[in-house]
Amino acid sequence: MPIIEVNMLEGRSAHDKERLIEALTDAAITSIGAPRESIRIILREMAPSHFAVGGQSFAAKAAAKAGTSD
Repeated sequence: MPIIEVNMLEGRSAHDKERLIEALTDAAITSIGAPRESIRIILREMAPSHFAVGGQSFAAKAAAKAGTSD
């Protein structure tokens, strides 16, 4: 039973997340021959303030780009 976990920033539409789930499921079927009903997908969304690169959160980067501070 393949379990695919995805961590991503929040803000995508329900439609986009369904498309991602479908594409990941199809990829597991194609690449490893997993039966569709055995594939599990876990999507974890996080706030931009909970994800950072280079010592700065995405929320801080967005605020700096917009010219504001938080």
